[in-house]
Amino acid sequence: MQQNKTASQRNTISPACWVPTAYFAMGLPFIAINLVSVFMFKDLGISDTQITLWTSLIMAPWTFKFLWSPFLEMYRTKKFFVLVTELLSGVLFGVVAFSLFFDYFFAISISTMAIIAFSGATHDIACDGVYMAELNKEDQAKYIGVQGAFYNVAKLVANGGLVAMAGALAEHFGAIEGASIDANKGAYTSAWMIIFALIGAIMVLIGIYHIKVLPSSQVPTRTKKTTSEVERELMAVIADFFTKKHIFYYICFIILYRLAEGFIMKIAPLFLRASRDVGGLGLSLTEIGTLNGVFGSAAFVLGSLLAGIYVSRFGLKKTLFTLCCIFNLPFVAYTFLAVVQPTNLYLIGTCITMEYFGYGFGFVGLTLFMMQQIAPGKHQMSHYAFASGIMNLGVMLPGMASGYLSDLLGYRNFFIYVLIATIPAFLITYFIPFTYDDSKK
Repeated sequence: MQQNKTASQRNTISPACWVPTAYFAMGLPFIAINLVSVFMFKDLGISDTQITLWTSLIMAPWTFKFLWSPFLEMYRTKKFFVLVTELLSGVLFGVVAFSLFFDYFFAISISTMAIIAFSGATHDIACDGVYMAELNKEDQAKYIGVQGAFYNVAKLVANGGLVAMAGALAEHFGAIEGASIDANKGAYTSAWMIIFALIGAIMVLIGIYHIKVLPSSQVPTRTKKTTSEVERELMAVIADFFTKKHIFYYICFIILYRLAEGFIMKIAPLFLRASRDVGGLGLSLTEIGTLNGVFGSAAFVLGSLLAGIYVSRFGLKKTLFTLCCIFNLPFVAYTFLAVVQPTNLYLIGTCITMEYFGYGFGFVGLTLFMMQQIAPGKHQMSHYAFASGIMNLGVMLPGMASGYLSDLLGYRNFFIYVLIATIPAFLITYFIPFTYDDSKK
């Protein structure tokens, strides 16, 4: 009876009703914690060293989520975990919002965000599970573009619209651009409290919406694996990963390809926001939100689409070094901004757009390499997840150190250092061996 009911439910609910909202809910917590919180802590007087260390460290659950993903199969349904994590994340974002009025707001909010990160990473696993379980191969291909698009819509909304809204709210509450942190702290506290409460409300509303529209044809199985069996399988999958041909070379490649990005990811928004007397550009939240959210997101999507066309025509082996160059060379733009400190907003916007375009274009190369050269084999999905975890770790570790180095060197010298850090990526990409031939005939 239950099986017939859920099968009927799957047939009557169009994927268009839940795929966009599910992947928007996947992207929103990640962007809010990884990027939006950086602006908030900067406005509330936290040092660059502390911001980069802790906002990078709490991203660890997205790096290591493959370790507990097999255990989710043992309990309840994938829909259950999607709903619980969306509602939990929403409530916890509310906790972050109201923690800003306490003296120890940084410790409270970072601790809460760490729990949100674990919830968000679990949501990713369950959401992808629902997508694969509820859609046939034809529909999976049909909605893959929708999936990616709405994940990026979350980035546009959070890193663009909500950041700009925070600036407008701060002005409404009396913040004066260029005034001291202490003078503006009350206004920014009120503004960011509203923003994070709004993020929480959005997550709760999506969770309530998904109670009705998210399908679940999954039924309990009669035989479930024990915890020890799952642990043994997980260890076997990991051990098999390290027996792959060229695997240690590939691990170095995964880490070095995004090394410079790892250093710059947290510092770039801090640099844009920092005052000119300390080497920053002194942009307002409204200006940053517009440049990042609108022009940056558009450039990222365009770069991703053009890279897909480029690789499909010539093959990954012939294009990988070019993709690496386009991914890393835009860091020259930030070095230019740090050295010259231009005041022209169009020039600054052009440099930011270049960086987003390069990221979108070049990231395709790393993603496809992991799919086509590292993942193939008996445990393809698990090995891709493992490679993705190593990739995220390679970004997280330099991100943790980036604030300390930036404070030590200053923005100008820091970005010059980042340019030097791109050299290993060029070298390892140029000489990398391919296990599986993808040459175009």
